[in-house]
Amino acid sequence: MPRGKRRWLIALPLALLAAALLSGGLRPEWHLQAFLWLQHELAGVDEHEARIDGIRWSYLEAGSNNDEPPLVLVHGFTGSKDNWLPIVRTLAPDRRLLIPDLPGWNDSERQTGADVGFAAQAENLSQFIDTVVAGPVDLVGHSMGGGIVAVLAARHPSQVHRLVLMDAAGVRFRDNDFGLAVLAGENPFAVHDRDSLRHYLGTVFQTPPFVPWPIDRALIDRRIADAPFEQSVLDAIARGSEAFLPGECAPSIKANTLLLWCRDDRVIDVSAADLWAEALPRSRTRLLSGCNHMPMMEQPDATAAALLDFLR
Repeated sequence: MPRGKRRWLIALPLALLAAALLSGGLRPEWHLQAFLWLQHELAGVDEHEARIDGIRWSYLEAGSNNDEPPLVLVHGFTGSKDNWLPIVRTLAPDRRLLIPDLPGWNDSERQTGADVGFAAQAENLSQFIDTVVAGPVDLVGHSMGGGIVAVLAARHPSQVHRLVLMDAAGVRFRDNDFGLAVLAGENPFAVHDRDSLRHYLGTVFQTPPFVPWPIDRALIDRRIADAPFEQSVLDAIARGSEAFLPGECAPSIKANTLLLWCRDDRVIDVSAADLWAEALPRSRTRLLSGCNHMPMMEQPDATAAALLDFLR
């Protein structure tokens, strides 16, 4: 091989590596966006935007229209629409999936001073369903999202065909470290450096995933920017007058309901499932092993199977 060609074959990978290192140091968000684009492609989702009642929504859509109600999946506190990607491929053959970022979170619009409590977000989500679906849906809410969909189901029963509360907030569960920290005014999910990112992942996952550089840097930067907003949300849903509004609304819920919980949830203790069950006579409970607070990511096959078993 000519010497010049050998030098080119050596120099090209080094140049690409240098470019990757430079962009990772200067623009880690680019790497995160590229990673998410790849995950969307692998999951087979399309990303859409809609302006509803003055709010710009970002949401994912997958699956096919059939005679079954669309399935709407709602994320939790510090979560996003992307949390649901691991189960999309399994659910999509059965029905149309709609997966929004709630107003204020991630790619949906954040309006200064907007109400971010359970009641206001339930009304926002009701508007989203009316606009994008215009009919009843099967509704799944995780953590904070569980509290939001419970309020919606109680106040807008005609919009909800079946309901799934997954590790759902909104009832006074047995004290744990997470709950006590929240009541003390802290944000146990706060992230400001790599150590706190590892702590956050260890709080919500039984087996925390590895997050490579520079994606970890992009996530840290996002969470630093979101810190004041996160505190305002905790003030509204955990320390304010609406903290237990979802549980108070539960007796008004008419929809058949699945309570889907991780046995070892260290965020919303599994005792919460019993409290929901007492208030929801038309409910059944299913507990999953091998997960903490993120069943759709830690146990995607078992989570999807439980959802399909209930929805079918």
